[in-house]
Amino acid sequence: MSKLPDLGAYLREQRESAQLSLRQLAEIAGISNPYLSQIERGLKKPSAEILQQIAKGLEVSAESLYVRAGILDERVLSHDPAAAPDVLSAIAADPVLTDRQRAVLVEIYESFVGPKKRRATTAPQAHGKRKATQKEN
Repeated sequence: MSKLPDLGAYLREQRESAQLSLRQLAEIAGISNPYLSQIERGLKKPSAEILQQIAKGLEVSAESLYVRAGILDERVLSHDPAAAPDVLSAIAADPVLTDRQRAVLVEIYESFVGPKKRRATTAPQAHGKRKATQKEN
């Protein structure tokens, strides 16, 4: 979670540069004022969809917020060949997708595999029970 304070400070800086109050940005982004305040203070980690809404309100790149939130690897955005290709990288790099489509795809993917740091430790599920259930039907 070391990226969250960086994200919050960045959001606050961008909001102040845009001369928006916390309430104004919260209204534009369609989120509550207290929730936005918690994000800016690094207490809450927003979803990709919320980040996308905030990005639109601030008129900044949603991808830059994804990087600061730890959702995307910064090397992917700079097209670093050393960056390991993965699903999130492919979503970020696809020029055909809109910001909204990227946010939805990231959320769907993470709903299946969990957050990035949990993926490596999650064991694949055995399919034995499923087959047994199918045979019973």
